[in-house]
Amino acid sequence: MQKRRSTVTREAAEGLAIQALSFIAADEERLGRFLAISGIGPAEIRAAAAEPGFLAGVLDYLAGDERLVTAFAAERGVDPADIARAYAALGGNPWERAVP
Repeated sequence: MQKRRSTVTREAAEGLAIQALSFIAADEERLGRFLAISGIGPAEIRAAAAEPGFLAGVLDYLAGDERLVTAFAAERGVDPADIARAYAALGGNPWERAVP
């Protein structure tokens, strides 16, 4: 019998992405790297957060670093697989990374 995957609602996915952003922002080094990679300045982060796709981008960024995923999942008590599910629920393509 195959185990059924749980789905994540858009609302739950947004909540998880906000938690992820809060996790990233709680550490100066993590935040600095996120801002540098995203190209967003510290003063622009609030405006950027209102843009479509921003929260999916936060989850994509988090998923791209195994250490961040592990630390976030442990701190927040979430299943690391829920990050990919939330990303998909926000319209992200979890297979995008595999395409050259």
